[in-house]
Amino acid sequence: MTRAARLGALIALIVVIQVAVFPHLRLFGVVPDLGLLVALAVGYQEGPEAGAIAGFVAGFGFDLFLETPFGLDALTYAIVGYSIGVLESGLFRSPRWLPSFLGAVGGLAGGLLFIGLGVLVGVDAVKGTHGVVTISYAAVYDALLAPFVFFLVRRVLGTDDRVRDAWSTR
Repeated sequence: MTRAARLGALIALIVVIQVAVFPHLRLFGVVPDLGLLVALAVGYQEGPEAGAIAGFVAGFGFDLFLETPFGLDALTYAIVGYSIGVLESGLFRSPRWLPSFLGAVGGLAGGLLFIGLGVLVGVDAVKGTHGVVTISYAAVYDALLAPFVFFLVRRVLGTDDRVRDAWSTR
């Protein structure tokens, strides 16, 4: 099975788990953005283009189950996956805490981007300070789950990032 097929299967599994399991595992009344975490992990491992594609596919799958405008999550996840891929290119070494940090920052950035895009397209439910508090809690949840999602993506893609330096090739 090719890497792309394995990644597609992982994204499909993540979407199903996000929709079927995590609504029952709420923490502070919120659920994590597993699709966003996959986009972050792929962008980090494989670069901006792969992060954007994985984010778009994961977000598109998640959009099928939401009442928000279709494509809002796909666009948000794609932008965040691309951004992490661009930021990763400037890193020489990866500390152990980086996946959790990226999960928190990516969760906050993705949530704020989602709210901003939602306001632009006229989604009334995202207006107000309640959305910012919600994405803050979700970012904490994302940070807790990020090491596991990054590990899964590394296994699926067959990459190992324990030792990274400026001269490594992809």
